[in-house]
Amino acid sequence: MSATNNQALVCGASRGIGAAVAQALAADGLSVTLLARSAKVLAAACDELPAESGQTHDWIACDVTDTQALKEAVTGREFQVLINNSGGPAPGTAIDADPEDFENAFRQHLIANQVLVQALAPGMKDAGFGRIVNVISTSVREPIPGLGVSNTVRAAVAAWAKTLSRELAPFGITVNNVLPGYTATGRLDQIFRNQAERSGKTLEEIMALRQAEVPAGRFAEPAEIAAVVAFLASPAASYVNGTSLAVDGGRSRGS
Repeated sequence: MSATNNQALVCGASRGIGAAVAQALAADGLSVTLLARSAKVLAAACDELPAESGQTHDWIACDVTDTQALKEAVTGREFQVLINNSGGPAPGTAIDADPEDFENAFRQHLIANQVLVQALAPGMKDAGFGRIVNVISTSVREPIPGLGVSNTVRAAVAAWAKTLSRELAPFGITVNNVLPGYTATGRLDQIFRNQAERSGKTLEEIMALRQAEVPAGRFAEPAEIAAVVAFLASPAASYVNGTSLAVDGGRSRGS
């Protein structure tokens, strides 16, 4: 199946990495449906997607934490490519997090992903082709200080994805994870501001410290993460399955 035959659903597509992924997939010839909460932002983002190959783009305004609404939004629709991507939980230590913080994070990430996969996998099986890519975090390998809830739920998503990759592979469906490192988004700015507040350092000092941790000497641009996601979503990645690929400029110390 060629990429131009495919319909892609990109979650968290109104900004940051999600928006960059939508642009990359559209540039590869896919028809892309954007999913996020703000109809106004989604409509504008949809208008900006390239459609040189005659694709038709669309958008769905939905809060993924509303499980029933999410299920209804995709019921009866077919997508051969699913990009699970959602903003991370608020920064903070694990010991200080309320149980409800973990529950909300699991609903936003793991439960939402499960709802989408259950709705879309039958169509992928019928097509004999499917690509599920989860945008997670390098914290699944090395927990990040000050992101207690995020570290926990991201690891759960990685384990879920690995399990699914084995269950769905016989149907031509691959399941992979992309683990972005420091990427120039609003989320990264929020994390750094929280670190600055807790440490007594300035935001500029925190940014310099974090940049020094990256062998590449800089933060990623969202388009650089999107390029890896687009590859994993393509027919060319047919034998890549069950992986968690770090895109972090070499920051992760483990292999």
